[in-house]
Amino acid sequence: MWGLMEGMNLRPVAAGPLGSLSRRQVLSLPAMALAGAGYRDYSLCLPDYLRGLAEAAYQKRNAELARLTTPAAIRLRQVWARETFWKLVGGMPERTPLNARTVSALERPGYRLERVVFESQPNFHVSANLYIPTAGKPPYPAVLFQMGHTTNGKAGDLYQRCCQGLVKLGYIVLGFDPMGQGERTYYPGSLPYSSRVGADEEHTAPGRQMLLFGDTSTRLQVWDSIRALDYLAAHPLVDPKRLASTGQSGGGTNTMLLAAVDDRLAAAAVVCPISENYACARFNPPGSTDDAEQNFISSGPLGFDRWDLLYPLAPKPLLIMVSDKDFFGTYSPNYIRSGHEEFAKLSQVYGILGHPGRIAWHGTPLPHGLAYELRLRIYNWFERWLKGSAAPVLDEPPTEPEPDAALFVTEKGSVVQSLGSETPFLLNRRRVVGTAQVRLESLIGLERPAAPPRAAVLGRTAFGKVVIEAIEVPAAPGVWVPAWLFQPKKADPSRPVFVVLESAGRRNWHEGELYDQLATAGCVVCAPDLRGVGDLTPEFSRGAARHAREHNSDEHWAWASLILGRPLVGQRAADILAVVGALRARPELAGRRIVVAAQGMPAVPAIFAAACSPAIAALYLAGGLVSFRNVVDTEEYRLPFGNFVPRLLNHTDLPELVAKLSPRRVVLAGVVDAAGRRLDAAEVRTTYALAANVEVRPDAGWRAADLIGM
Repeated sequence: MWGLMEGMNLRPVAAGPLGSLSRRQVLSLPAMALAGAGYRDYSLCLPDYLRGLAEAAYQKRNAELARLTTPAAIRLRQVWARETFWKLVGGMPERTPLNARTVSALERPGYRLERVVFESQPNFHVSANLYIPTAGKPPYPAVLFQMGHTTNGKAGDLYQRCCQGLVKLGYIVLGFDPMGQGERTYYPGSLPYSSRVGADEEHTAPGRQMLLFGDTSTRLQVWDSIRALDYLAAHPLVDPKRLASTGQSGGGTNTMLLAAVDDRLAAAAVVCPISENYACARFNPPGSTDDAEQNFISSGPLGFDRWDLLYPLAPKPLLIMVSDKDFFGTYSPNYIRSGHEEFAKLSQVYGILGHPGRIAWHGTPLPHGLAYELRLRIYNWFERWLKGSAAPVLDEPPTEPEPDAALFVTEKGSVVQSLGSETPFLLNRRRVVGTAQVRLESLIGLERPAAPPRAAVLGRTAFGKVVIEAIEVPAAPGVWVPAWLFQPKKADPSRPVFVVLESAGRRNWHEGELYDQLATAGCVVCAPDLRGVGDLTPEFSRGAARHAREHNSDEHWAWASLILGRPLVGQRAADILAVVGALRARPELAGRRIVVAAQGMPAVPAIFAAACSPAIAALYLAGGLVSFRNVVDTEEYRLPFGNFVPRLLNHTDLPELVAKLSPRRVVLAGVVDAAGRRLDAAEVRTTYALAANVEVRPDAGWRAADLIGM
């Protein structure tokens, strides 16, 4: 090792752990100890960074809850929770005519089932079934039943059983298809009511796109629930003072959403919801990320979390039921632990308000589902609090689920095909890119280092004409960016310094490959990994393998970052700027032009980084996205979610950002649309017509010859 370094005329790394050892001591070290000398476990960087953000959010919220010692303080917190919720999800929509109508009905023993349709927004149809008792005397107490993520929505077997059980006990029940389920399927498969993407993605696919305009699928879902409650409360057979909501899984979560915003609820029973707080004790990154409607963007810095949804309901009767095995069977490892902790905090609030007996918790040993026992507990909870009955319901009334088609409101089983309903995708696509002024750094959550970054050299070696250093650059608290620095042995100050970014991490390092070719031609090449990529790919989380595997993806780390107020694309832009700053600080590189060359996914953070720093002299972008407007216009898009920025299109888009880089040169090579299709160069030039600094190339060249000359 020392002989090699002496032959290269290089000094040993002074900052490394081997710097003070003799040659004999070095050679006596175990091979494994020598191999890892000076390096970090970079897979911990992104998890540890998010863990710090989550801990800060957890402590902030706990400090606020500790002040809830009086009814007056609790009332203020309830108002804050409601206002904050609407702010986070995109604001309260305008109430418009429901245009409700009953299409047809079924007569069954003990009840009548009406097939109903209404519009929660203009031409945005909601298909529903109304269960009306044929015994007893109106006005009846009423229950809004919210479905979990069954692809067949209101026709789900266990959900039908609960609706039938409730109606036979004397409740009017309204069960409706959530967006993307049952007759409201928006990505149909072989049948119009059979999704090709599944219920979760029916919510999340448009939910990601809506974020670009500051909207959320959360807002759509809770508004559907509010309008369904409007319909139920106005029904002539319903007692509007005895309204309740219940649901399991996603339906339990939707009941929580409704509880946050609607004072008309007299009671609620939530079953197996995502009731784990995101910023919780012993946070396990990426945390309890879930469907789009269940992730509250930028909630962490505000100290708002999922249990805050239930505070506005207090002290009205609230039953929370969970599957005890969900912490390893469905949700994350903190599911039960966090639930117990937060239940205790909310129970204290009920006590301060004088009604400690109105809140209850129950766990079942059975898996995630609306099992028989849980249905009985729903019945008994509502019997007690909506009817004042002390007589226990010991057995469920006889139930017999109907075939899916028997519950259809529409002829084809699709509100889109039969009624021409809007879809979330179409509603969002009608929006126009805005020009409201905002600091880009704030929009992408850019965090700059507290001190000017300096690269630490971890090791050196060489190819024929090139010297190579392994370096790392501090980019954020707990985050170090690993990189290789390729320098020609014979410096050529006229050549630029390239920061080369690749979608799969720094891969083209072999002799004769891209980094070597550029350095041999006289350029300096720095090839870093960015957060979530290459050596910075995060470790798997603790807990059940199914949960850990599913959540170790760009998708979930991006959701986690958004919830905690630091978009992943902004973190990656910060990594780029940290590397650029470290390169500028090296004396031998002083005054050299720095060009960022990005291939694929890193093209977007490269644009953001350049827009935030004049230190980047030029951009070469290969296979980059044409625009975020194109994402909104593309129903089946493939853009990595880590590149999304909430509210971006309220202010700007990539073509505008690139134009503002002028006179700095930008080469767009082989630009793709949101579906990953290569665009014609003429179309790209039209999109970037106002950017005089742009050169468009038809192919996404990624060779030294493509980059030299920048």
